[in-house]
Amino acid sequence: MRVVSQILVRIPLILWAFIVIFPLIWMFMGAFKSNAEIFTSPWSMPTDFSFTNFERAWNDYNIGRAFLNSFFVTVLGSFLTLILSIPTAYALERVRSKFGEVLVNVYLASMMIPSVLGWIPLFFLLMKFNLLDNLWALSLVYAISHVPFTIFILVGFIGNIPKELEEAAVVDGMSPYGILFKIVTPLIKSGIMTVTILNAISYWNEFFMALILLQTESKNTLGVAMNLLKIDAQYDSAWGVLFAGLCIAVIPVIVFYSIFQRHIVKGMTEGAIK
Repeated sequence: MRVVSQILVRIPLILWAFIVIFPLIWMFMGAFKSNAEIFTSPWSMPTDFSFTNFERAWNDYNIGRAFLNSFFVTVLGSFLTLILSIPTAYALERVRSKFGEVLVNVYLASMMIPSVLGWIPLFFLLMKFNLLDNLWALSLVYAISHVPFTIFILVGFIGNIPKELEEAAVVDGMSPYGILFKIVTPLIKSGIMTVTILNAISYWNEFFMALILLQTESKNTLGVAMNLLKIDAQYDSAWGVLFAGLCIAVIPVIVFYSIFQRHIVKGMTEGAIK
């Protein structure tokens, strides 16, 4: 009965894995095919593993520039998120007051508000400060939008740190900033790694804010550039190029998540125990 129950549990998981993995394999095969091969033999292996489609997507359809733009906003946005969130999470966890509790509830409540409600006010705000079509401003918007989630995760990790460590540091004459950056931050590195990975994947895949706030084609991120490539593929019959562009956009995320997935699970588990 135990063997039968294990088989019954694994069959749906295997089917679900096949449903998820098969489109990725089909996309990867299509990236090496010509248009004629895609239409005549869509399910077969490509006859020639040529990187022509990748070269055209990278150079002719601006995917290379968009890749670098996405990399820039992802790295900068992740860094700014940590700079804004770590001190705030520490203050909210350690400084207990009625105002602090209200502020925590405000941060948590902001996670429940659909982001689409802020797109129009944000557009006019950035236009007023002449920050539209600016990758630096887009990175800052990404960072601020993920501060509540990051604080929510880091507060749980900071709460697990014994206060006696900080009291001993105060006795030794260490400043509050020294305690934060030399004692607390190293002890919550698993939580920092967890939120950084989750935020980075979110920034890399983001589409709508980049579409609204960026206006120059040379500054498009991957999501916007892939949308334009999809439109062009319909008129230019560049389906192989479209598959190649999808591979360029998706494979880095898959590799990145595969490498750090254990850190994510570990971090979420540690942060949940307090």
